[in-house]
Amino acid sequence: MNQPSPENLEKMWKYARKFAQKTGTFFSPVEGVTEAVVTGLASHMDELGKPLCPCNFYPDKQAESRNRRWLCACDEMQKYKYCHCLLYVREDGMPITEHLPEGHEGREMYGEQADPAPHLGRAMRQVADQGIQDWHSRPEDSQPE
Repeated sequence: MNQPSPENLEKMWKYARKFAQKTGTFFSPVEGVTEAVVTGLASHMDELGKPLCPCNFYPDKQAESRNRRWLCACDEMQKYKYCHCLLYVREDGMPITEHLPEGHEGREMYGEQADPAPHLGRAMRQVADQGIQDWHSRPEDSQPE
């Protein structure tokens, strides 16, 4: 991966710090994780003009960048306060999984990890909460086994 422009690298660091503060999360304590993710976001800013999540593979980055889902902060972070990149985590380095729906891969992998600042973040929580309510209110015969 090419080094991103200094302007976009600075912009992504500023964004990441402000978002972490706003959501009551911390950067990953694992050496290199935060730097790699922020650098990837800045590279996508150079390439696409948008902070597309660098932790996924996209057959067509341009097409994906027009979709809101994987732009940082991605839909999972906005709805559930879960960052699959582990950029935004709890102070102990664990991802927040408390708000994820049952069966989500993050909850399966890390178990239920409490949100130490539930009053912060989750700008799209209403969408997530409604989706979970809809899932639980489905007829019994349409629920997965």
